[in-house]
Amino acid sequence: MHLHRLEKIWLSFGIAMLAVFLIVLGATAFGSGMKPPSEHHHAIDPTKVSETAPFDKPGLTQTGDKQYEAVLVAYAFGYEPQTLEVPVGSTVDFMITSSDVVHGFNIIGTNVNLMVEPGEVSHISHVFDKPGEYLIICNEYCGTGHEYMKTTIVVK
Repeated sequence: MHLHRLEKIWLSFGIAMLAVFLIVLGATAFGSGMKPPSEHHHAIDPTKVSETAPFDKPGLTQTGDKQYEAVLVAYAFGYEPQTLEVPVGSTVDFMITSSDVVHGFNIIGTNVNLMVEPGEVSHISHVFDKPGEYLIICNEYCGTGHEYMKTTIVVK
């Protein structure tokens, strides 16, 4: 295949501009210190979740006035604990991990949606302003029986 001299010039110009763009983008990202978010990031041994505090005693603890910390463990087709109860207007700081495979953590009717990876501790907070029963489901396929994986938060 024969390329005309002007086609070669334009192809070279296009490739050079693409290379310049990628180099500038990479240098800018590296220079400004861009990295994945690492706030509250920590990991534990997924084979020892039930032996590692605070996941050895999952549940809800009050940390302040209308401030709660919920420690949850996702496992094959369930969450521990099964239900949580908080008063209306409470802020719940969730701390969740998985002991086996990747799970989801989605509170229906809110914007809370996490991917829970084995050994990775995920954090998210939510204020429950309306009373009711909030369903938490797994939205990452985790095997046969996945559709039964749920827990609830009762807001009174």
